[in-house]
Amino acid sequence: MNEATKMVKREDARELERPDEPGSYRMSGYGYGADEEAKVNLLDYWRAVRKRLWMVAGVAALITTLASIYVARKPDFYEASSRVQVDLENNPMYAGKTTPYIYSPVSDPAYFNTQLQILTSPGLLRRVVKTLDLQHNQSFLKPQSAQPHSTWKTIMRMWGIGGAEKKDEGKQPKELPLTATMAPATSSEDLAEAKRLAPYVGALQAGLKIEPVRESRAGLYKETRLIDISYTHGDPATAAKITNAVADTFVRANLEKKNETNTSTSEFLSRRVAELQTQIRNDEEKLVSYAKNNQILSLDASQNTVVERLAGLNKQLLEAENDRKMAEAEYNAAKTPGAAGALAEANGKDIADTESKLADLRQKRAQLAVDATDEAPEIKELDQQIAELQKHLTETRSRNASTLLTNLETRYRQTLAREEALRKSFNQQKSETVTQNEAAINYRILQQEIETNKGLLDNLLQRSKENDVVLAGRPNNISIVDYAITPDYPVGPARMRSVMLAFVLSLGLGIGLALFLEYLDDSIHSTDDVEKFLRLPALAVIPAMGGSSRRRLLVSATALQKRNGTNGANPELLLKMDSRSPLAESYRQLRTSVLLSTAGRAPKTLLITSSLPGEGKTTTAVNTAISLAQTGASVLIIDADMRRPRLRSIFDLPEKEGLSSILSSEMKPQDMLDAIARDPVSGLHVLTSGPIPPNPAELLGSDQMRKLLEVLGTRFTHIVIDSPPVSSFTDGVLIASMVDGVLLVVHGGKSSRGVVRRSRQLLRDVGAKIFGVVLNNVSMQSHDYYYHQSYYAQKYYEKEAGA
Repeated sequence: MNEATKMVKREDARELERPDEPGSYRMSGYGYGADEEAKVNLLDYWRAVRKRLWMVAGVAALITTLASIYVARKPDFYEASSRVQVDLENNPMYAGKTTPYIYSPVSDPAYFNTQLQILTSPGLLRRVVKTLDLQHNQSFLKPQSAQPHSTWKTIMRMWGIGGAEKKDEGKQPKELPLTATMAPATSSEDLAEAKRLAPYVGALQAGLKIEPVRESRAGLYKETRLIDISYTHGDPATAAKITNAVADTFVRANLEKKNETNTSTSEFLSRRVAELQTQIRNDEEKLVSYAKNNQILSLDASQNTVVERLAGLNKQLLEAENDRKMAEAEYNAAKTPGAAGALAEANGKDIADTESKLADLRQKRAQLAVDATDEAPEIKELDQQIAELQKHLTETRSRNASTLLTNLETRYRQTLAREEALRKSFNQQKSETVTQNEAAINYRILQQEIETNKGLLDNLLQRSKENDVVLAGRPNNISIVDYAITPDYPVGPARMRSVMLAFVLSLGLGIGLALFLEYLDDSIHSTDDVEKFLRLPALAVIPAMGGSSRRRLLVSATALQKRNGTNGANPELLLKMDSRSPLAESYRQLRTSVLLSTAGRAPKTLLITSSLPGEGKTTTAVNTAISLAQTGASVLIIDADMRRPRLRSIFDLPEKEGLSSILSSEMKPQDMLDAIARDPVSGLHVLTSGPIPPNPAELLGSDQMRKLLEVLGTRFTHIVIDSPPVSSFTDGVLIASMVDGVLLVVHGGKSSRGVVRRSRQLLRDVGAKIFGVVLNNVSMQSHDYYYHQSYYAQKYYEKEAGA
């Protein structure tokens, strides 16, 4: 191995030690520094996006259009809002009195938060469902905005083209009636009804929004006792009705909760009054029937002392029985949880005085707390007094409740004992006088029972009226501040925001897809890729033919081939089409690069090969040879591709001896020269491949091939050799070690980087001198070659127009 080959291998080994990634490669041979490389990387991202700009725009347009159609098909929804006020709870000890209410100076957040939870509780919403009969309300189940509507009109209005939609005034109610009657609350035992109404309650909870109102002052938020109730629905009138119904139900339920004890008492009195009225009516009927059947005309007490005594006992017995019933009723009512305490509290003057003192102390402490801390002696003393009064108040309440319950029980037992004693005396007296005047006695008993029941009825009626007065005078600490009105405009959906978000996301998706496709693309597109990944100079860029340029070139090629005696089947002869076309200029640039590739003299032998078939090596070899011949030099082109020879068909040469014939036999120099043909149109000398041999690699690597090149070198100025692809066959690698330089043809946008790097390495392993890369069939529409294409295309079209 010669010294040059060793140096090439050592240099290549050093290059292989460095990774080929763009981020770690420093192109010092071409004057690129680290800062410039960073800029190139960012520029690569921009080029990747711009190269697939239509795909990015298509993805963004498609997703944005689909998002616009989707949000346009969604129905409008409206929001109605009402406002309630939740004050502090009233002190029950002052109910029905003229004493002003006493409020704690510190708000109770637990009570306020509890009311927020009650507003969204299923129990309250079930009552709203029953009040508005939502399970049969079509406006609630199928709102008008959910009906089919024009998607196109919605899209136009969304972009501000069609204007606002006009509402049908005839379908909208002029007034929104408030809730007149309210359904009762669902019983806790009625689980079947709760389950039946669960779907409608869930629908209400989904659209209901409860928010406490906060007052903003100087950027600070201050809590208030107002609550906003908002409901969102597709029908504006239904949204307002439901919002108002929730507010009304909330206020009513709070009042019912406060009056729960008095309501129970009222129900008991009403039931007892009805029983007494029925009993009095039945007893009067019995009295009239008894007097008629027994022919009782008079019951004069002076005429019968036995009857008078028995009547007196009967009256006392009835009174005792009524007293016992009243005492029993009061005792049973007092046994209800909390009732004894309430009764004792209402009748306890010392409790009221203690609570008044406790409120005064708390107020005094709050005033002192403004200027003093909790550790101040005055504050501690007041805290101690408040604690003692609180303890005293608790003990007094407990003691009074226990005393009251004991007194009621004692009274009940006394009345029961008195009743039993009178009943016993009555039975004894009755048994003595039954034989004397049984009819008169029974009549008197019925009469006395009726009178007693009438007296008891009057007493109960009076108590019922007093209880109704208490119910009517009890205030409600929750009230409605503002009722909801029917909204005129929808609050959603936010169509433009959704469309803009979809556009941004789709744009990002399109850019990401473009970068991902660029990442997957392993091909070489530009001269920057050649220098970056192959570390070889890009000698020329051969543009791809397309559109009107291709049509003009084909017309010129057809004329050339007719002059050459062919039938127009040789598209490789492109250089003679027009001397000022972009394609011709590219080959002239390649010619200049080749002539200047070696110091001191132009290269004599030139190998043109590629990595894979179909990359345009034969076309490049033919047109490069023609370009060199245009300088007046004697140029020979050799078809060394003995596996797929092309030159004979391109130049339409007859079958004769060729390269394979020369290499397979011992020919004299003159015989070798006689095997060469000359093309009269291009002036090229052509050595075809000859008959296809079974062993092309052995022939091309033989000493006869070196001898042939020496003989031809004395006769021709330039020798251009077309060889098979180096990655597929070893023919090109063998020839590369015999020539002055190698041109590696790469198909732009198609050739793989890895395959081309392998081809470069194969050539360097044999010590071949690679002049550079010819980037073939490159699209000139890209940003890298825009100026090159536009300049020469303009010159070319000007000439065509002049012709």
